[in-house]
Amino acid sequence: MNIGIVCYPTYGGSGVLATELGMALANRGHKIHFVTSHQPVKLNFLNPNLRFHEVFIEDYPLFHYQPYELALSSKLVEVVQKYKLDILHVHYAIPHAYAAYMAKQMLKDKGIEIPIVTTLHGTDITLVGSHPVYKTAVEFSINKSDVVTAVSNSLKNDTLRLFNIEKPIEVIYNFIDFDKQKSEADTECMRGSLAENDEKIIAHVSNLRKVKRVLDVIEIFSKIQDKIPSKLLMVGDGPYREKAEMLAKKLGIKHKILFLGKSDEIRKILCFTDLFLLPSETESFGLAALEAMAAKTPIISSNTGGLPEVNIQGVTGYLSNVGDIEDMAKNAISILENEQRLQQFKMAAFEHAQKFSIDNILPKYIDMYENVIKICC
Repeated sequence: MNIGIVCYPTYGGSGVLATELGMALANRGHKIHFVTSHQPVKLNFLNPNLRFHEVFIEDYPLFHYQPYELALSSKLVEVVQKYKLDILHVHYAIPHAYAAYMAKQMLKDKGIEIPIVTTLHGTDITLVGSHPVYKTAVEFSINKSDVVTAVSNSLKNDTLRLFNIEKPIEVIYNFIDFDKQKSEADTECMRGSLAENDEKIIAHVSNLRKVKRVLDVIEIFSKIQDKIPSKLLMVGDGPYREKAEMLAKKLGIKHKILFLGKSDEIRKILCFTDLFLLPSETESFGLAALEAMAAKTPIISSNTGGLPEVNIQGVTGYLSNVGDIEDMAKNAISILENEQRLQQFKMAAFEHAQKFSIDNILPKYIDMYENVIKICC
């Protein structure tokens, strides 16, 4: 197949998933065309089946905000025509589903029919899409897509609750490429460079926004540190980094925390890790948790959104109510204080993560593409 993929070219979950999906499809012989404003950060062009088409926006003083949706729609029309694409797969409802619909209408005038698959990832629905300013356009774009998928049952239910959706939504979970996970993590795990022999290593990975409850991470770690010698790795950057550093200093534990900033080596970092903290306000799926589990790391998380579909209570880790710092710390200590129990959780996390292997998930996308192409065209 000749597949166009539209996504945000960032470190965020939707951009990572879309990029990994495109590369996996290319490895299986499909022609993949990424159409974005910048090259996706994880895109590897060693595969000849991958192409990138940049969306240029002319800087014109009339526009206070540059019309990216118009530029994207026009670029999609150009790429579909030139490379004879079979299907467009857009990730994130805003603005990609809307731009794809406009491109589809323009292509119809040229006698070209192309199906659109829209994958919903979370904040495009729960935080942004439900806002009155955007709600009508988002609802319209979803209903005009030929196929709609969501990354968790929780997100599917949120979408049906917040919008008047006239078509079925198929749940296709996020995935892990275990072969890539192994190759990237199979370097010498220099644990001793980060912690003493008697210290446990705890990690948190996010964009350090308010919704990730980064300050809860610091407070949970402080309570763990009171009982068990530990180090905390904070991976990522964002508006709450400075606040987190200030809180760590106030609690007298800043010397126990490494703020590592953005990193392309998450899998290598996770090889150090004994426990992963994700106390988020909301998570449509929890890709960071899945990546940790694939690295044999149990999870302490909130019970919001799609997290209970990833983190199984008492098996791969523990779930607590949002903001319940005491319960999260108690659960973390119960795992870390007993080495045999820790190893049991590590293996259970790894085994459950296998359910989300790319070998299980990718065929669902391929079958879906083939079916909608047959129906539409």
